[in-house]
Amino acid sequence: MKSIKRVPKVVTILMVLFVASCSEDDPATEEPTPTPTPIPTPSTFAGPIYPDNYTSIASWNSRSQWNLANVHDPTVEKSGDYYYMYQTDASYGNTHEGHGHFHHRRSKDLINWEYRGSSMSAAPAWVKDSLNNKRARMNPSLPPIENPSYGYWAPYVKKVGNTYRMYYSIVVLEPIIGSDYNTSWSERAFIGLAESDDLSSNVWVDKGMVVCSIADDLETYTRTSGNDWSGYFKFNGIDPTMVITKEGEQYLIYGSWHSGIAAVKLNPDTGKPYKLETLQDYGVTIAKRGNSRWQASEGPEIIYNPDTDYYYLFLAYDELSVAYNTRVARSRSITGPYLGINGANITSGADCYPMLTHPYAFKNHTGWVGFSHCSVFQNPDTKQWFYASQARLPENVPGINASNAVMMGHVREIQWTEDGWPVVAPERYAGVPSTEIIETSFIGTWEHIEMKYQYKTIQNAATIQLTADKKISGGLTGTWSYDSVNKTLTINGVKCKVTDAWDWEASTRKVTITYSGLTAAGLPVWGKKTL
Repeated sequence: MKSIKRVPKVVTILMVLFVASCSEDDPATEEPTPTPTPIPTPSTFAGPIYPDNYTSIASWNSRSQWNLANVHDPTVEKSGDYYYMYQTDASYGNTHEGHGHFHHRRSKDLINWEYRGSSMSAAPAWVKDSLNNKRARMNPSLPPIENPSYGYWAPYVKKVGNTYRMYYSIVVLEPIIGSDYNTSWSERAFIGLAESDDLSSNVWVDKGMVVCSIADDLETYTRTSGNDWSGYFKFNGIDPTMVITKEGEQYLIYGSWHSGIAAVKLNPDTGKPYKLETLQDYGVTIAKRGNSRWQASEGPEIIYNPDTDYYYLFLAYDELSVAYNTRVARSRSITGPYLGINGANITSGADCYPMLTHPYAFKNHTGWVGFSHCSVFQNPDTKQWFYASQARLPENVPGINASNAVMMGHVREIQWTEDGWPVVAPERYAGVPSTEIIETSFIGTWEHIEMKYQYKTIQNAATIQLTADKKISGGLTGTWSYDSVNKTLTINGVKCKVTDAWDWEASTRKVTITYSGLTAAGLPVWGKKTL
């Protein structure tokens, strides 16, 4: 997790099957043998073939081959012909260390990415100056930290007018007092701002501090033990995201763990809050997970979708290495209240559903864990929405040293349900051409995942068959139907969006079709055709 109590993320990275209606005790029944219908296939399509285990090319000297290897907490923005992706300082084996900060890459097609190095050479001088000025004003005053250690986390890049803004997080890693994190909370984090006129130039002009972690004087910075989770800071100054409202106002959304996620209005001329004189100037709480001061929620991403007239707040739940999973809530107002699919008030602390991603595995693959902290963005021409985040290989994969430190960037399509909720594609985006998907296209063998929320537990695929008589058999029983006008497959009452896709897990990767939907409780239902 990315709290400022913990050691840096670059260090920590070197650390049920759901069957809908059958069990082994069910009596065997005779099912008709399905007649598979060939998967619609473009006449020629050369999809991506790069491996998910990239450890053989993880070194710095192999960075030109990385593509989407060594990605963590990405942010994506379009400039000219290219999408640019920026990220947290993190990599397998910490191979990025000594080569600058907020590394980035670019792509014309969201599939093939060119690594382009760092976008910041060193922390700006204002970080240390601001840190020690604030320490001197504490009561009692604290001595300066002469050589602070920093973490460089979770930037966010957005075009505003003719200028690109980068909001970035720099975290001071030392404890506030002493050297033991069991007796002191770690020092504050800062969100800064840099601007560029041209992303291709990689020239950024630093504009200084935007906000920092802020205490509310309800807790002290000392800890009674390593199990004291009553956080010192109200808002944690990391994980920025920014939105321009439909009225043209600008808001920064930020926060991680501690007491929740904040929204603060920005001066459009400076990209910063109008003032930072009181606690209220740092923003209002728009989301929290319960009412403790140590909440397993972070990585906010905010968008406005004019088609639905909602603001959508995406959140990363739980620790980042395995359990990470993505949630979303929505509101008609930028400052909330944000509600879940069940009407629960996330602004007041309710658990957030829908859940959009979770540790999972299709067959013939290790599966993916630590799958969250997303960027949500649009193709400006087609208006197609996309989800991008890292996902990691599971722990202790045979033959891969420190397998859970293998972090791959995932870019996936987002589609929208008829009641206005996003669903994430079961497979990574590969640019597969659209084909005519008809009712008989679904007859055959599928892998089906109905996800539960289970902490650090991979949700595994079951093999099912869809038959011509609209029945489902195998690891799931029931019925199916297809609405070709809206490209919606209904599986036992769950409406799923259908798309042409790339089967990344197949021994020889190939074109397939997939479905993605949400149960009434807001849990993902994913499937892909295999035969």
